Amino acid sequence: MPIIHLTTVIHAPLERVYDLSRSITLHKRSMSHMQEEAVKGRTNGLIRLNETVTWRAKHIGKMRELTTKVTTMTEGEHFTDEMTEGDFTHMKHEHHFKEIGNGTVMIDIMDFGTPYGWLGRMFERFYLQKYMTRLLKLRNDVIKDYAESEKWRVVLD
Repeated sequence: MPIIHLTTVIHAPLERVYDLSRSITLHKRSMSHMQEEAVKGRTNGLIRLNETVTWRAKHIGKMRELTTKVTTMTEGEHFTDEMTEGDFTHMKHEHHFKEIGNGTVMIDIMDFGTPYGWLGRMFERFYLQKYMTRLLKLRNDVIKDYAESEKWRVVLD
């Protein structure tokens, strides 16, 4: 069971970073290289508590679908989305936000697992954890870029 823990400092107000992190539109932009689209549930705007989104994207050479549901949310502090359908045995992604003097600290904690017993665990260890970490870092870099510039207005206004 890999756990990914990322901390990103963003020089922008907490509310902006929080909303950009919930933006389906910005997520699609950050994953356009994977042909990622929201195809069911919340397909644009800001995802909210108990809402679902089904993503379709090309990952590891194949089109895949993943449905997640926002299971916990405290406005401006954190939210958690969890897989309800997809290729993982489980997937839970916690998003935490802390205001600091010159901006916001965004913390991601993602826990996931793969099927196929020991073979799946080897795949997780030697490939999938790095792959997922790169995707999360890319997504966070896009959030940071939008939040620290005027680009956020295109997504949130």
